[in-house]
Amino acid sequence: MQPATLLKENKMQNTLMFRTPLLSRLAMFCAGLTLAGAALAAPAPQVSIKTTMGEIVVELDQEKAPKTVANFLAYVKSGFYKGTIFHRVIDGFMIQAGGYDAKLQPKRTKNAIPLESKNGLSNVAYSVAMARGDNPNSATSQFFINVADNTGLDYPGADGNGYAVFGKVVKGQEVVDKIKGVLVDDKPGFENVPVIPVVIESAKVVKAVK
Repeated sequence: MQPATLLKENKMQNTLMFRTPLLSRLAMFCAGLTLAGAALAAPAPQVSIKTTMGEIVVELDQEKAPKTVANFLAYVKSGFYKGTIFHRVIDGFMIQAGGYDAKLQPKRTKNAIPLESKNGLSNVAYSVAMARGDNPNSATSQFFINVADNTGLDYPGADGNGYAVFGKVVKGQEVVDKIKGVLVDDKPGFENVPVIPVVIESAKVVKAVK
């Protein structure tokens, strides 16, 4: 195409743009913003947790719990959870994992993270939240999956802090249900420990953040 032709076409396009009715131009502008927003929106990351009782896939809410999700993903990507167990199982309440091996030996963790319980997410059935100690900012690697609606754990909760939800189970709810029903017993320093260990064989990101 010759330069003169290009110049002529550009002038025609500019003329058409300025002659477009105002409402039409506004509609086009808004549509462009919508498309741009959709393109920029990153898909929620998902993590596959393969256990000796089946696979659980959790979807993480990095928008509402960014620090908690970043912390969990760091443990996942480092391979930390491989070989850890669900060490506390209470049917009608929750199943807890991510801190001990099959011999109930603790694993060395990273620094604790600040509590993100004021994020609007609720401890409903199949939601995933961080376990912690009495100190609200003491969560490290341990997490739990609610097996019932435990909204009493939401902020502010009984202790004025609540527990931070950062995701939900999107696949493998039946596996969660199997785990919550296992036979448990107490051991020195531990309560509600599965008699037959429920081991996490792997935890991997299956839907990465863009």
